[in-house]
Amino acid sequence: MNKYTKLFEPVTIGAWNLRTRTAMAPMTRSFADDTTGAVNDQIAEYYRKRAQDGIGLIITEGVVISSRAKGNPGVPGIYTQEQIDSWKKVTRAVHAEGGTIIAQIWHVGRASHHEIAGGLPPQAPSAIAAEGKVSRFGKPFDTPEEMTEQDIKEVVGQYAQAAKNAIEAGFDGVEIHGAHGYLIDQFNSDVSNRRTDRYGGDLKKRLTFMKEVLSAVIEAVGVERTLIRFSAFKIDDLAYMWEDPEAAIQTFIEAFKETGVRMIHPSTMEFTKPIARGLTLHELVRHYWDGVIIGVGNLDAQTSEEALEKGTIDVAAIGRPLIANPDYLTRLKQNEKLADYEPKKHLVQLV
Repeated sequence: MNKYTKLFEPVTIGAWNLRTRTAMAPMTRSFADDTTGAVNDQIAEYYRKRAQDGIGLIITEGVVISSRAKGNPGVPGIYTQEQIDSWKKVTRAVHAEGGTIIAQIWHVGRASHHEIAGGLPPQAPSAIAAEGKVSRFGKPFDTPEEMTEQDIKEVVGQYAQAAKNAIEAGFDGVEIHGAHGYLIDQFNSDVSNRRTDRYGGDLKKRLTFMKEVLSAVIEAVGVERTLIRFSAFKIDDLAYMWEDPEAAIQTFIEAFKETGVRMIHPSTMEFTKPIARGLTLHELVRHYWDGVIIGVGNLDAQTSEEALEKGTIDVAAIGRPLIANPDYLTRLKQNEKLADYEPKKHLVQLV
C-alpha cells in the first residue's frame, strides 16, 4: 500500500490540473545549443521521462528572456523564433504523456560576464559586482552596468514577451524567477540595490521592479498561468538571510497581493530549518498567505507528505532526486530504493 497518499493526490492550481501534488524543481543542465539557445531532442526526452512518471508540474530549467539575460554557457532561451519552435518538441512530448509543463523565465542580472551576455556588460540595479565566478565558465562576475529607467522598462517588456513566447511554444504557463540573487532578487536586496530613485530605498520600494514584472506577465498570459519564485539566499551568498525574516515575508506577501498573483514558490536550501519564531520559511509564508504555495528545499517524500498534510504547502517540488531517478514516483509507489544523486555524474546547477 502506498503510504504517500497526499503526495499522489490530484490537485488543481491556477489553470493546471495536476495528476499529483508533485513538481519538478527548476535545475540548470546546460543542454541547449550555446550559440542559438535552442533546445534539442535530448531535452525533450529528459522532460518527457518525468512526465511519464506522473510528476504533476514540470518547471523547466531557467530559460533566458534575452541574450543579455544569459549567465551560463548552454542555457536555453525563449526570445527568438528558433528557440520558440525548438521548445515545441518538448511541450508536445510532455503533453503526450499527460503532463503539465511551465517555463521558468529568467534574467541573471549581474551574475554574468560580458563574454556570455552578448558582448555587453551585465545589467543590474546598481554597478556592484557579485562575489565569485560564473558557473561552468570560470571567470569572475563582471561589474554590471546600472540600469536606467528606460532599461528597466525594456526588461519588463522582455519578461512579458517571453511569457507570451512560452505560450506560443506550448507551455502551460510560466514561473518568474525572482529568487537566488538573480536580476529581480538583485532589485529586492539591499546588498545589490543602492538606488535612490523609486526602485531603491527600503524593502517595500525595492520590490517595485518585481511588482512591475509580475503585473506585466499577468497581463500577458493571465494570473492563472503565472507563478513566482522568491528567496532570501543568493547564489553568491548561500547563507544570506533577511535581518528580520518575518517582517520581510510580510512585505513580500503584501507586494504579491498588490499584483493579484495567486501562486508563489518560496525557495530555501533547507525546507525544515526554522528561520524565525521556531518556524520554517514555508510555515511563515503560510501564516500570511492563503494562496497556492510550492514547497522546495531538499525535500524527500516523507517531509513532503507531512507538509502537504499540514497544509503548509500545496505542491512539493523535488530537485536532485528527480535527476538521479526519472522514475522517482514509480519507485516510491513500489517502495523501491532511490538511486543516490552523484554530483559528478548528475551535474546540476541551482537555479
